[in-house]
Amino acid sequence: MVSGLADRRRTQITSAAVDAAARQRLEQTTRWLPGETEGRIFGEWLDRGYFHPDATGSPSENFSVAIPPPNVTGVLHMGHALNGSMQDALVRMNRMRGRNTLWILGTDHAGIATQSVVEKQLRSEGLDRHEIGREAFVERVWEWKEHHGNRIREQYQRLGASCDYERERFTLDHGYALAVRKVFLELFEKGYIYRDNYMVNWDPGSHSAISDLEVENREETDTLYSVDYPVEGSERALTVATVRPETMMADTAVAVNPDDPRYADLVGEHCVLPLVGRRLPIIADEHVDPEFGTGALKITPGHDVNDFEIGRRHGLEEISVIGEDGRMTEAAGERFAGMKVAEAQVAVAQALREQGVLSGEEPYTHSVPFSHRSGERIEPLISLQWFCRMDELAAPAIRAVEEDRVRITPGQWKRVYLDWMNEIRPWCISRQLWWGHRIPVWYRGDEVYAGESPPDGEGWTQESDVLDTWFSSAIWPFATLGWPEETPEMKAFYPTDFLTTAREILFLWVARMIMTGVEFAGDVPFHDVYVHSVIQARDGRRMSKSLGTGIDPLGEIEQHGADALRFGLLAMSSTQDVRYSDAKVQQGRDLANKLWNASRLVLLNAEAPADREPPATPAAAEDRWILSRLESTVAEVTGLLDAYDFAHAAQAIYTFVFSELCDWYLEIAKPRIYEGDPEVAAVLLHTLERTLALVHPVMPFVTEAIWEFHPYREGHLAVHRFPRAEDDRRDPEIESEVGEAIGLTRQLRGWRDMAGVPPKVVLDAAGDGSRVPEFVSRLGRVRIGEGSGEPVATVAGFGIRPSEGLDMEALSARLAARREKLEDERKKVAGKLANSGFVEKAPPEVVAEERQKLEQIDAELAELG
Repeated sequence: MVSGLADRRRTQITSAAVDAAARQRLEQTTRWLPGETEGRIFGEWLDRGYFHPDATGSPSENFSVAIPPPNVTGVLHMGHALNGSMQDALVRMNRMRGRNTLWILGTDHAGIATQSVVEKQLRSEGLDRHEIGREAFVERVWEWKEHHGNRIREQYQRLGASCDYERERFTLDHGYALAVRKVFLELFEKGYIYRDNYMVNWDPGSHSAISDLEVENREETDTLYSVDYPVEGSERALTVATVRPETMMADTAVAVNPDDPRYADLVGEHCVLPLVGRRLPIIADEHVDPEFGTGALKITPGHDVNDFEIGRRHGLEEISVIGEDGRMTEAAGERFAGMKVAEAQVAVAQALREQGVLSGEEPYTHSVPFSHRSGERIEPLISLQWFCRMDELAAPAIRAVEEDRVRITPGQWKRVYLDWMNEIRPWCISRQLWWGHRIPVWYRGDEVYAGESPPDGEGWTQESDVLDTWFSSAIWPFATLGWPEETPEMKAFYPTDFLTTAREILFLWVARMIMTGVEFAGDVPFHDVYVHSVIQARDGRRMSKSLGTGIDPLGEIEQHGADALRFGLLAMSSTQDVRYSDAKVQQGRDLANKLWNASRLVLLNAEAPADREPPATPAAAEDRWILSRLESTVAEVTGLLDAYDFAHAAQAIYTFVFSELCDWYLEIAKPRIYEGDPEVAAVLLHTLERTLALVHPVMPFVTEAIWEFHPYREGHLAVHRFPRAEDDRRDPEIESEVGEAIGLTRQLRGWRDMAGVPPKVVLDAAGDGSRVPEFVSRLGRVRIGEGSGEPVATVAGFGIRPSEGLDMEALSARLAARREKLEDERKKVAGKLANSGFVEKAPPEVVAEERQKLEQIDAELAELG
């Protein structure tokens, strides 16, 4: 039993059938109304404290998940909704299993995003942050956060997320900030954190270095310029191809591939940089692609990531001709200094034409990095920044995944993770912002001091940069639990159990959490990582507000209800990216309605028996069948959720509830229900109780609302026991027997539809009725062993005879038309299969599908006679 929840579970509502008041409400509510119910139910869960566990027990006994913290500026998008639905399914299931369950909630301060929002607000007032100063600006951001920072919290509640809203954290709250500084200072003391000039993604729009995640690549068509670099002391020239002639004033070499015979004699020689006249060494480096352009590459270490690495390998000078303001510097020369980059490109190209060294121009489409935040084109710049050396931190994080102490699902992402970690580079952890964790380093002249506060004495100033947002979120799983203090929460819930995440932050966030978890908290931060698919727009493009392809999950909740959206997202999720499916959400809506109406039938007609447990072996075959199918489904769904196969779990729930329970069992059992058969009542109430508990983690609202009327109710379904499969009720033989009878009924109904038999007509059929259950005749609207005359068709082994009310002339015409259509189809399929070229060249599964189609056509033709 969950500690602290025992007293909350025992709220006895009724021990008999539905009471009069409840019965009236249930009779009047003929369909599921999520908008009128969800808010009230969620409020009840919160009031009871179901989501706020006591910090007792051990991590091996408990279950905990740390939510990927959304930006404080954010609103709920489909990624949050999918991620939240997956986490909540596991959280609710484990809470119902009796485990002390914590879902850690919080938001990220989101440095650049939040600062940008408030700067935009200031501009609307005719101000900028430099006018009001750092202290006043940070105060304005805090004010904005207090007014707007709770939106996404409220939206998670609309989704039904059972987070611990009482333990909510923020990555800039006081305790969290202390943890961030402690991590920085310890890494600084170990020598892992240092300051250096290094290549970064510079965003001229936000005037800051930004992370790879904040860079988006776009296809752009630029001009590819061919420029001749004269070889010193020779009539030859090396022609290089570049889309950025404006950076050539920072060139410090020309490189060729060491295996390229065209230039073997030039390696070690020099060429002359046009417009500038600087001597450039001709070097050999394996990075150069001999197939691109002429195979000669201008090397600009100050403005290209790859050139920077080549330059460091060869000890080249690093020149910067583009400044942090996005304009050309004095190092670009008097003619170009002060120009914007785009202006300089045009001017440099013209100067090259004038010098006669521009030998070619052609359109070139390539991937160009832009800032996701400002929209400006990224400038790779060498900048004085703070870095963290990763080698020592990465090694134990690599071992943790290799040894499966952290399991990454799907499995291909384990290899991707390990490949990236084995090639890890220093991490630029500083940002030129005002909103965030200010780096705890102090300067006085040439003196540098790292600490919580400056040393004694005058003249110390603090570093103006803040830490990368990913630095603070890297400690999320343990800082949220109170680290570095040895809190009860740390003892009870760390390591956490599970993380679900998008693939693009596997390195930026997940890998860094593993590194810091091992280094500072003494263990991995979670045992399982599930990399979920990306839900695309309906047309297959990425969801984007700017592209107009975004789909608002709150709008979907308003229209269909939270349960429908949750079910739909889980059902459409997979290991591959998928298009948003309105049909899957509608399927969830239909399932909620079906479950509601089926439950009304049961609860309004089944009297609660004295003994809740149905007989071990009920007399009716259909009762034994539904109890067996129930337990098979419990085992299947539980196994799939435990394996993070959410799509198949959702589908298994749908098949059992919609088809087997509602469409078949209830229809089969209806006469007994209305007759007040106590055995069927026991089976129904037992099955409904276990079904509601099984479905609850996926669709919590409708199941809780139905549970309110169940005579066995003791407290809320949110803390009811989750079903464990009862193997002694599983009966493969009865599942097969009744399953076959249902198949016969389907065939009879299908034939009736095809033949246009009116619903009121009961067909006479030749055959032995004793070999099938009674419901086949009743639901198939057929009298087996009745009537006379020659059968006009054979269906499911029964000969359909002329019957009262049946228009034989119309039937014959429809059967003839169907026969003709099937024969035409058969010719096409048989022709395909007779074609050796098709059989040999088509994929085996396609050939098998065609053969199966032929068998089905032949079987139906045989029935038609």
